[in-house]
Amino acid sequence: MVAPTDDGHAVPEYESESSPLRRILIVDDDTDAAEALGELLRDCGHEVATAHDGPQALDRARLQRPDVVLLDIGMPEMDGYEVAKRIREELGLDDALLVALTGYGEDRHRRLAREAGFDHHVTKPVDASKLEELLKLQL
Repeated sequence: MVAPTDDGHAVPEYESESSPLRRILIVDDDTDAAEALGELLRDCGHEVATAHDGPQALDRARLQRPDVVLLDIGMPEMDGYEVAKRIREELGLDDALLVALTGYGEDRHRRLAREAGFDHHVTKPVDASKLEELLKLQL
């Protein structure tokens, strides 16, 4: 089954109807939002780590080697675009699914996200069913 995402790209087939368990890194400078999403995903059985800024995200990604990175764009010091580029280029996490979770939803933001190495672009607030579908994707 191939379905389009909100950025117009086709989504690969699902592994199964239930989500496989993933190593997930959530990066958001809004600590409460990151922790709440982390708890939701832990309750689903995923292994979850959180980070609240770019340097911390890179350190956690280096150690955890996540399957999925849910990454906010608008962060101080190092924005999500830079973090995504460095995850791909410096850490070599080419197989990780990078998802921009952001309040920025204009076409230019989607283009910048693709250029930075994101696989998907999801605007906040996050739709739990959409997130569940993304976690079912083959990596």
